[in-house]
Formats: sequence, C-alpha cells, structure tokens
Amino acid sequence: MGSEMCIRDSRYSDQLAHRFADFAGVPSDAAVLDVGCGPGALTEELAARTSDVSPIDPSASFVEACSERVPAADVRHGTAADLPWDDDTFDYVVSQLVLNFLPDADAGLREMCRVARPGAVVAACTWDYRGRMEMLRNFWDAALTLDFEAPGEQSTMPFCSQDELVTMWERHGLQDISSTDLEVTTTYDDFEDYWLPFTLGVGPGGAYATSLDTTALERLREACLRQLGSPDGPFDLTAAAVAVRGLVAS
Repeated sequence: MGSEMCIRDSRYSDQLAHRFADFAGVPSDAAVLDVGCGPGALTEELAARTSDVSPIDPSASFVEACSERVPAADVRHGTAADLPWDDDTFDYVVSQLVLNFLPDADAGLREMCRVARPGAVVAACTWDYRGRMEMLRNFWDAALTLDFEAPGEQSTMPFCSQDELVTMWERHGLQDISSTDLEVTTTYDDFEDYWLPFTLGVGPGGAYATSLDTTALERLREACLRQLGSPDGPFDLTAAAVAVRGLVAS
C-alpha cells in the first residue's frame, strides 16, 4: 500500500485529500474511518472536518507518521481485509490511493461495508495511472523508449477508471453510486526536483531506476528530460484521480 511514490509526495496527496473529502461529503461530527491512511494526508483533512476520525494502515512506519501528523487520531495498525471494529460503526468509510495495492480488493471493500452503518457513505479514489498521472506516465514512457520490457503501473494497475470502480461498488451492493475525476497539479522547482525520488528507489519507478547500471540510468535520466520537454526551470505536472462513492443499503 505504502510503496507508491505519489502517496508519499504531499504535493499531490494533500491537494487530493481536500478534493476527495469534498466529493465524499464528509460533514462535521461524523464518525469516519480512513482505510490505508499512509502518512496521514487524508487523515489530517478529515480531522479538520470532524473530531471522530479512525485511521488504519498495515505499515508500522506510516502508523507512526500519521500519529505524529494527527496526534488526536487513534491510528491503528492493521489491514483493510481485517478491520478491528464492530459492524455498523462508521458514518463514512473512505480510502485514498489504496485499492490498487490491496492483495484482495474485494475483501477490503467487503470489510469497509461491514463496519459502515446502514445508509453510510463508502468512498475511494485511485490515480488514473493509464493516462493522466503525468509524473509516472512520463517516467515509464521514457523508460519504454529504451527498454520495451520495462514494467509500468499504467499497464498493470487495476481500478484506474470510473467504470472499474463503479462496477466494484455495484458488486458489493452499494446504492446511489456516483463517480468523478479529481484533478490536482503540482509544481517542480526543476528537473532534478522531479528526478531525485526515482534515484532514491522510491516506488516501482525508483526500484526500476536503481536496478540499472550507471550508464543505463543516465540514459534514462536524459530520456525523462526529453519526455518532459527539457525544462530548464519550474514546471507543472497534473495528476487525475478517479473517485467513487455509494451508500450502504439501509
């Protein structure tokens, strides 16, 4: 869940958290569960809206980071497929940038619905890796010009479209389902600001980059620079997420 680069980059996730919480419709005084809270971008946004926020994540380091970011939240260590709460506990169950990484997304959604009260909102969002997550798309497009066997999230990642998410929500009996695109833009200081996380081995892109020898890595760097139009100063990249929400049957 926590390996993806853009989950860790608050330039994307903080903006997305605000837009996603608006789409989910989280009001004040609601009991909200944040599934796969990561380092706490969405948790912090939810805590600004309601005092009853329960985050959970399978990564101990993310549980610690989220606890530091939102001290008032009771952050739990656990998985989406085995949530440690009773049935009918929450008014809102939300999950940001997590479904793609669950070993069994249906088991996760089943648990999310179980702990939601009748009439509660269950909502999730994921990046559109197949076209509009420009930070990763540019990297993998550049990689594929040099290595046609380079892996890429856009070709393998599930739940990257509204149709896929809506179908999943329908499969679990959620009602009054709606979906939308949520777009955010981030500014990089320069190309090195963009390139550095890949060289640190962050996420699948970073793992691929650091597996290359020095010559191949430099070729990839130059290909990425060309793919981005060879910026010599600040530049913007856009990321689009797809989101879905539905109501638990009364």
